[in-house]
Amino acid sequence: MKSTLFVSVIVIVQVVCAFFFVGEILVTVFGLSSQPMRWETRELIEIGAAIGLVLGVGLGTALLVRTARHTRHVEDKLRGLSTAFRDLMEERFADWGLTPAERDVALFAIKGLSTAEIAVLRETSEGTVKAQTNAIYRKAGVNGRSQLLSLFIEDLMDGAIHPEEEARLVPVAALPVSRGRRA
Repeated sequence: MKSTLFVSVIVIVQVVCAFFFVGEILVTVFGLSSQPMRWETRELIEIGAAIGLVLGVGLGTALLVRTARHTRHVEDKLRGLSTAFRDLMEERFADWGLTPAERDVALFAIKGLSTAEIAVLRETSEGTVKAQTNAIYRKAGVNGRSQLLSLFIEDLMDGAIHPEEEARLVPVAALPVSRGRRA
């Protein structure tokens, strides 16, 4: 909200200043008559408009630099989360004792690919992929893809919930589905 207001002020100042200078040019080019004004007043208005444009450029540049810095920060965080998610998956796959083929299938399933798409990518039959996904679900202690993915999401969210919010949640142990989590 604060950033939007800041950008709006910059744009308004630049529009007003630009309007002044463009208006002066149009009056001169088309030979329109305007009310005469004292030259001292005119100079002060021109100086104010020039200062407004320079300030607009400076503030706009500062905002651009700040936005670029924020974007880099967010991208760094996203890379870190991506690495953490990948490490978490590898840890879980090792805990469950998945074979290399099952690891590939589990990764593709988590990415949301269909059984047919996984079969094409792995150059195998859909029946083989179904057998591998069933083995993955059994080893993970889940009933399907959504539960498999929820294990990882739950692990990533551990510690992200404030204690007062956690007290309102139903404990995982009270849920009817086996979650296949480590103790």
